[in-house]
Amino acid sequence: MDFNEFSLIYPNEEQRKRHDSGECVPDIDLFTLQELGLLEIFHLKNRDLSEFFTVDPEVMRYRMATFDDMLRCERLTEMLNKLVPVLNDIMELRRLEADSGDTTDYLSSITEIELYVSSVKVLHECLTEVKGELKSPAFLALANLVTELAESDYYRELNEKLNELTQRVREIKSVTIGVNLDAQLRPTSAGVLSINSESFKSGDVLDKILRLNFKNDSYTCIANLVPFGKKQTENQKMALSLAFNSAINDVYRSSLRSWKKIVQTYVLENTEFLLNLMPEFEFLVKGTNMLRALRAKGCVLSIPDIRPMEERAFSAVELYNPCVALKIEDEIVANDVVFDENATIYVLSGPNRGGKSVITCAIGLAQVMMQLGMYVPAQNAVISPVDGIYTHFPTGADDTIDKGRLGEECARLSEILDCVTANSLVLLDESLSSTGSFEASYIAAEVLSGLAHIGCRCLFSTHLHELAAEIDNINARSLASGGVAIDTLVAGMKGEGKRSFKIMRAKPDGKSYARDIAQSYGLTYENILKRIQNAK
Repeated sequence: MDFNEFSLIYPNEEQRKRHDSGECVPDIDLFTLQELGLLEIFHLKNRDLSEFFTVDPEVMRYRMATFDDMLRCERLTEMLNKLVPVLNDIMELRRLEADSGDTTDYLSSITEIELYVSSVKVLHECLTEVKGELKSPAFLALANLVTELAESDYYRELNEKLNELTQRVREIKSVTIGVNLDAQLRPTSAGVLSINSESFKSGDVLDKILRLNFKNDSYTCIANLVPFGKKQTENQKMALSLAFNSAINDVYRSSLRSWKKIVQTYVLENTEFLLNLMPEFEFLVKGTNMLRALRAKGCVLSIPDIRPMEERAFSAVELYNPCVALKIEDEIVANDVVFDENATIYVLSGPNRGGKSVITCAIGLAQVMMQLGMYVPAQNAVISPVDGIYTHFPTGADDTIDKGRLGEECARLSEILDCVTANSLVLLDESLSSTGSFEASYIAAEVLSGLAHIGCRCLFSTHLHELAAEIDNINARSLASGGVAIDTLVAGMKGEGKRSFKIMRAKPDGKSYARDIAQSYGLTYENILKRIQNAK
């Protein structure tokens, strides 16, 4: 395999190119991830997380195997964490060279090769140690590539030459300079006479006393040319340093010229291969850290059964919201959720703070985690990829100044309807809450009928109990025009106003929720009468 075609998150170069062209990329943006809450627990520094989504099941399975190795073998995470700073140093060195415009700096070439050799050493030592534990195609291929590199004659010779040259450079302690003067003792030219492995002595009185034979010491300074480091500006210090570095670079130019071609081909190409993998390293390390944190909390994770997109499958047993799981100390409540021919769209109603928003986000998070190629937060799951996820959650958007809150909500819903297909997932949380229940229920019924006609999977979490009660009428219209079935879900109560956070497939009873809420706040007629009587 060509080094530059290798990837830890794409099975082959063709699939990487298809992704880069946008062919296999779903419409899942950072705004959607923010609304779902994923960016709070999985945030990348150097790339947008949205760049890693795919609709290709083969890519997802390849990544899941990679994550499986990382979860089982912590040494892989340690290896990547140790490798990234070295690669960052290479990138910084190249940036400095580009800024200076000097592409013939041979000493910088030595430094870059040192960093490259260090990178290979980190990879080779770790992968050799853990190779018997590896199962994923990605890490097995990487182990073979690195072994091929580290055990090649070319690499061995490079290492030997590097050690020889770096030893010579590291031994430099001082230089002897010569300055030509004119008749008025003004400098006319200057140059390096020799490079020395000893530091020169100051030549002050104490040094003279300690070295009785100082007159014969060629490394004794009889007069300071420049009080280096004292009363100098930063620019002066920099100018002097650059002058000496340039001189030393010239001295070693002949030694390095013979192998500069190696630097430009073999080393630079293989360094590029590692630098290109840096975004993948960050993605895998941050993703693994999140999955490990969930396991540490006792949360179950599973590899989903990935079905073809056209099956439009979504079935999750014991599904939970990973963002909530990492925030709370209490045991997380999990729920079963199934989208099938009996219900492709759900209207979820129930009491405030009863878990409606939590389960809405949990569905979206399971979908996005699968399409990142990660484990999903459920006991088991059967899921098809989607071509896009569209969310409509409560927002304080500035657009409300011009359109009003209801107008802004309707505009966002209209944008979703322009994008959604039968293979999309739509999540609506308390949409149309900015207007009265009559107007909201009417608009919501129209939107649901449209989504049913499109045939997408959708969960509409709402406080509109009137809407849930009208599902049969909405179905009668949408099914007649070839739409999919809509059903209702209910966020459960334990009684006395306590939430169970269990989501049940049932018909809503708005009065019972209202009664429980009224009782929990002492607002039933009986309680109000008691309060009035007690106040007398």
